[in-house]
Order: sequence, then structure tokens, then C-alpha cells
Amino acid sequence: MRKSHPVRRAVLAGAATVSGIVLLLSLKPASDPGSASAAGGAAPPVAAQSPQGGRGAGAGTVTGDAARTQYGPVQVRVTVSGGKITGAEAVQAPKGGQSDQVTADAVPKLNRAAVAAGNADIDAVSGATYTSAGYTQSLQSALDKAAAAAGSAGREPSGSGDGAGGGGAGQGTQVLTGDAAQTQYGTVQVRVTVSGGRITDAEALQAPRGGRSDQVTADAVPKLNRAAVAAGNADIDAVSGATYTSAGYTQSLQSALDRAGG
Repeated sequence: MRKSHPVRRAVLAGAATVSGIVLLLSLKPASDPGSASAAGGAAPPVAAQSPQGGRGAGAGTVTGDAARTQYGPVQVRVTVSGGKITGAEAVQAPKGGQSDQVTADAVPKLNRAAVAAGNADIDAVSGATYTSAGYTQSLQSALDKAAAAAGSAGREPSGSGDGAGGGGAGQGTQVLTGDAAQTQYGTVQVRVTVSGGRITDAEALQAPRGGRSDQVTADAVPKLNRAAVAAGNADIDAVSGATYTSAGYTQSLQSALDRAGG
């Protein structure tokens, strides 16, 4: 009977060990760094990270910038499909002590409000003013990124001609963010959508927060948004009781419209 050579057995054993290590490495799951500190449970798998062309342009999952609050950072991730928010979650929210209970109560409400509103113009949750403000700020930055990505994906090369005549609806649509205007009570920054030379939408990305400013902002900003769309320019009246916020809004609005000129 033929004996196995000791060297041959050693080579075979080594090959088997290497194969086992390669197999184990291939089974290791990919990690999602954004979900490590997610509030309210683990985050779902991320969909397409970059918008693709076609009808689904702008679809994907976008994470906003982390907003610093008095009780900790808040960071929001949204899923956008067909230009609509289909999902929202906080990947970071205040933790520890009483913040655990506040976060557990507020974040699900804020998530639902974001999906229902389709934008960052959502009400603060009672008892979670700072978390709500941070959520809104991060949500808006996520939507800004989604809009920018969708605009880049859907922008066609500018060909010959002046672009007038024969263009379909929505030709020349621009989303423009004005400069941040500093006021006595805080920063005001406005973003407008301009289509066909007209303001079709306006919103405040930043507005005074904290204390009485929360109520003033909640009352004044929607009125200023409507006034901007109705006027079609920055020549709008100040809202009674919100003189500084109105002035900052007008200043930022004008700078956004200046960018549309060109």
C-alpha cells in the first residue's frame, strides 16, 4: 500500500485552512455607519444612493447634515421617490437621561410629519422644542441635497437657440437659496423655486428659534412664504409683530432672486 507523503499532507491541510478563511471573510455583512446611532430602532437598508435618470430621477436615500442642539446632535435621513418623501428617520437624536424618553416620543411623530408634509415645514413636538428644531434643520439639508442631485441628473445640455418657444412646462425651473440674513433674534434664510420667471414656491430654511421666537416664526414665516409667491418678488409687507424676521426674510429672498436674474 502506498504511503502518504508527510509534506503532501501538510500542503493539503494548509490549502484547506486558507479556503476556510476566505469563505468566512466573504460572509461578513457590510456595515452601515449611518445607522449605528439611529433613534427608534435600526435603520432599514439604504436604497439607491444616487439619483438615476428617467421618471425616477431624484429617487434615493439622502442623509442631512447633523444639527447641533442643546441636548445633542440630530441627523435625519429621508427616502425620496418621484419627488416625494416616502420615508424619514432620525439616524442621530439626543440620548441619555430624560432625553431617551423625549426622543422616543418625539422622533416617530416628526418622522410621520415629514412624510405627511412632504417638506421641512413641520410643527415642533410639544416638550421637544430643541429636538424638533434640530430635526427640521437636518431634514431641510437632506431635501436640499436631494433637490440638487435631482437637478443635476435632470439637467439637459444647453443646445443652440435661446430656449424660448417650443419648451415644455417647467422649462427654466430653478431652486435658489438666498444668503443667510442676520437679525437681532437669529438667522433668516430663504429658498425659492422659480419657474417660467415666476416664484412658484418659497420657504424659510432658517428662522429665529428659541423662547418666544418659536411662536413668532411659526406665525410669520408661512405668511411671508405666501406673500412672496403672490407678489412674485421681494416687495412684500412685513408681518405685524415680526419686524426683524420679515426684514431678514426679504433680504434673503432678494438675494435668491438676484441669482435667478443672470
